[in-house]
Amino acid sequence: MSAPRIAFFLATSGHSGVDRLMRNLIPAVARRGYAVDQLKVRAHGPDLGDAPGVRVVDLGSSHVWSSLPALTRYLRRERPRVMLSDKDKVNRCGVVARALAGASGSTRLVLRSGTTISVDLAHRGPVDRWIQRSSMRWLYRRAHAVVVPSDAAARDLVTYAGLPAPLVRAVPSPVLPATLLDQPPLAPPAHPAFEPGAPPVILGVGELSPRKDFATLVRAFAALRAQGRDCRLVILGRGGQHDPLLALAAELGVAEHVALPGFSNEVFAYMTHAAAFALCSRWEGMPVVLIEALGCGTPVVATDCPGGSRELLQDGAIGQLVPIGDVEALTAALARMLSEPKQAARNRAAARAYEIEHATSAYLAAMGLPPNADEVIA
Repeated sequence: MSAPRIAFFLATSGHSGVDRLMRNLIPAVARRGYAVDQLKVRAHGPDLGDAPGVRVVDLGSSHVWSSLPALTRYLRRERPRVMLSDKDKVNRCGVVARALAGASGSTRLVLRSGTTISVDLAHRGPVDRWIQRSSMRWLYRRAHAVVVPSDAAARDLVTYAGLPAPLVRAVPSPVLPATLLDQPPLAPPAHPAFEPGAPPVILGVGELSPRKDFATLVRAFAALRAQGRDCRLVILGRGGQHDPLLALAAELGVAEHVALPGFSNEVFAYMTHAAAFALCSRWEGMPVVLIEALGCGTPVVATDCPGGSRELLQDGAIGQLVPIGDVEALTAALARMLSEPKQAARNRAAARAYEIEHATSAYLAAMGLPPNADEVIA
């Protein structure tokens, strides 16, 4: 009997949180013995390299909706046991393709939404907001399950889109390799701020966008410096706010102590050796970078924003929560973190549910599949 086939239909930026999750999840599913197809929209991620057991199926299009005919033909031809998609446009395309392929009886559809949807759509125009909300209300019901990364995101989606609560499932994201949790700490990253004897580093990681609100972090850092604290600020990521953030640092007189080196593959090393990690988002689903920082044993502070931050930090028991955009509160929280010892073991323990293999089993359960392909009953 051939292995059950699972398809992943994705169209990501190549450097997003979803990319990081799928680079962990897809190979892990293949390691469980499932036949795995990555349905590729050209010029989009995730880039898995040569992941063993993963077949890349080029849909021949650079856009989600123009890939609909090829996706329909794939579903009609291959009849995978499950297809998982992520993000609303991709999800809608997947629902339509399965209907056109006549595969509703043979292919389970699992849709994923990684954000707090009501807050995300509140920033869209009224027509776009109505279209997306209505499409979620009617199209998402055709799925076997809708997966979100936190209980808060699940409650929000059920309420906002009027979906049946049993359809929406909070599943931990596959973020942390077991080696990070169980092996000795990583060596420092190759960056001047982490040289021996350098001042402590406050770290931020994420897309340089208004939603991540790194401007508040720069202002809090400048306030710390004004209090006489010798520290550095490093923010990893790309985005349109790069130059405005540097300009803000210069305006506040801290430019020489702030670094924005862009994207880095050494993010765990940066986190491990940071004195504190700050998440200043205005909304999230379940912030991957916050999970990563906890997994590295780093002290964390996060905005108490819509999404999973409060849930992850156990109502502030294992990390400090501050109001959105509150420079004074963030400054005070960072000052406390720089003065207190790290509790690395406690933080790593809190992040263990997001270990890749543990989370992969949870995803397979949401798909209605056992942890290993050889346990599937035909």
